[in-house]
Amino acid sequence: MIDFVTVARIGDIPSGSGKQVTVNDRWVGLFHLNGQYHALDNVCLHRGGPLSDGLVSGCIVTCPWHGWQYDLTSGTLVQDPAVGVTRHETRVVGEEVQVRLVQV
Repeated sequence: MIDFVTVARIGDIPSGSGKQVTVNDRWVGLFHLNGQYHALDNVCLHRGGPLSDGLVSGCIVTCPWHGWQYDLTSGTLVQDPAVGVTRHETRVVGEEVQVRLVQV
């Protein structure tokens, strides 16, 4: 099983925004929403846009390139819930924000 990896510290990411981090050579968008952290593959299914650069509204992030929207709590594409990006596990240990990749 893959271990959790420290990718940020509390306070690094303002609430309502995201940041690209790398976990075991994989780009992950790490998002902070009111004290909760969510991690998704950081590549939009449409044309590979960086989700972590997108606008966050509630629990939805909008890809900055072409407007595709993803639910941060599940990775599901809002426009077609049958598909989405992989959501990864997060946890906070002390001041560290950690991500563990989910194998698909």
